[in-house]
Amino acid sequence: MRSFVPALAALAALSLAACSGPAEDAAHDQANAVDAAGERQADALERQAAATPNEAEETALNRQADAVENAADGKSDAMHRQVDKDH
Repeated sequence: MRSFVPALAALAALSLAACSGPAEDAAHDQANAVDAAGERQADALERQAAATPNEAEETALNRQADAVENAADGKSDAMHRQVDKDH
Protein backbone atom coordinates (compact mmCIF):
# COMPACT_ATOMS: atom_id res chain seq x y z
CA MET A 1 0.00 0.00 0.00
CA ARG A 2 2.85 2.39 0.79
CA SER A 3 4.30 2.12 -2.70
CA PHE A 4 0.84 2.50 -4.22
CA VAL A 5 0.25 6.00 -2.84
CA PRO A 6 3.40 7.61 -4.33
CA ALA A 7 2.75 5.86 -7.63
CA LEU A 8 -0.81 7.18 -7.64
CA ALA A 9 0.43 10.70 -6.83
CA ALA A 10 2.94 10.54 -9.68
CA LEU A 11 0.26 9.37 -12.07
CA ALA A 12 -2.04 12.19 -11.00
CA ALA A 13 0.72 14.76 -11.54
CA LEU A 14 1.44 13.39 -14.99
CA SER A 15 -2.21 13.48 -15.95
CA LEU A 16 -2.48 17.11 -14.83
CA ALA A 17 0.65 18.04 -16.76
CA ALA A 18 -0.79 16.42 -19.84
CA CYS A 19 -3.87 18.64 -19.58
CA SER A 20 -2.03 21.89 -20.16
CA GLY A 21 -2.30 23.29 -23.62
CA PRO A 22 -0.01 25.52 -25.66
CA ALA A 23 -1.61 28.74 -24.37
CA GLU A 24 -1.14 27.71 -20.75
CA ASP A 25 2.43 26.60 -21.40
CA ALA A 26 3.20 29.91 -23.13
CA ALA A 27 1.74 31.89 -20.24
CA HIS A 28 3.83 29.94 -17.72
CA ASP A 29 6.89 30.48 -19.92
CA GLN A 30 6.18 34.21 -19.90
CA ALA A 31 5.92 34.20 -16.10
CA ASN A 32 9.21 32.31 -15.91
CA ALA A 33 10.79 34.90 -18.21
CA VAL A 34 9.69 37.71 -15.87
CA ASP A 35 11.34 35.89 -12.97
CA ALA A 36 14.54 35.24 -14.95
CA ALA A 37 14.76 38.88 -16.07
CA GLY A 38 14.44 40.04 -12.47
CA GLU A 39 17.17 37.64 -11.40
CA ARG A 40 19.46 38.92 -14.17
CA GLN A 41 18.88 42.53 -13.11
CA ALA A 42 19.47 41.66 -9.46
CA ASP A 43 22.65 39.77 -10.33
CA ALA A 44 23.96 42.79 -12.25
CA LEU A 45 23.25 45.06 -9.29
CA GLU A 46 24.97 42.62 -6.95
CA ARG A 47 28.05 42.59 -9.21
CA GLN A 48 28.06 46.39 -9.11
CA ALA A 49 27.77 46.28 -5.33
CA ALA A 50 30.68 43.88 -5.03
CA ALA A 51 32.84 46.06 -7.28
CA THR A 52 32.33 49.34 -5.46
CA PRO A 53 34.75 50.41 -2.73
CA ASN A 54 32.06 52.58 -1.13
CA GLU A 55 30.29 50.63 1.63
CA ALA A 56 27.17 52.82 1.63
CA GLU A 57 26.82 52.43 -2.13
CA GLU A 58 27.36 48.68 -1.81
CA THR A 59 24.58 48.45 0.78
CA ALA A 60 22.23 50.54 -1.36
CA LEU A 61 22.91 48.44 -4.45
CA ASN A 62 22.35 45.20 -2.56
CA ARG A 63 19.05 46.53 -1.22
CA GLN A 64 18.04 47.57 -4.71
CA ALA A 65 18.97 44.10 -5.99
CA ASP A 66 16.80 42.51 -3.30
CA ALA A 67 13.89 44.80 -4.18
CA VAL A 68 14.19 44.05 -7.90
CA GLU A 69 14.33 40.30 -7.30
CA ASN A 70 11.41 40.36 -4.85
CA ALA A 71 9.29 42.42 -7.25
CA ALA A 72 10.02 40.03 -10.13
CA ASP A 73 9.26 37.02 -7.92
CA GLY A 74 5.98 38.57 -6.85
CA LYS A 75 4.94 39.43 -10.39
CA SER A 76 5.95 35.98 -11.67
CA ASP A 77 4.08 34.22 -8.86
CA ALA A 78 0.97 36.31 -9.54
CA MET A 79 1.19 35.47 -13.23
CA HIS A 80 1.50 31.74 -12.48
CA ARG A 81 -1.48 31.89 -10.11
CA GLN A 82 -3.57 33.68 -12.74
CA VAL A 83 -2.65 31.13 -15.41
CA ASP A 84 -3.55 28.27 -13.07
CA LYS A 85 -6.83 29.97 -12.22
CA ASP A 86 -7.70 30.58 -15.88
CA HIS A 87 -6.86 27.07 -17.02
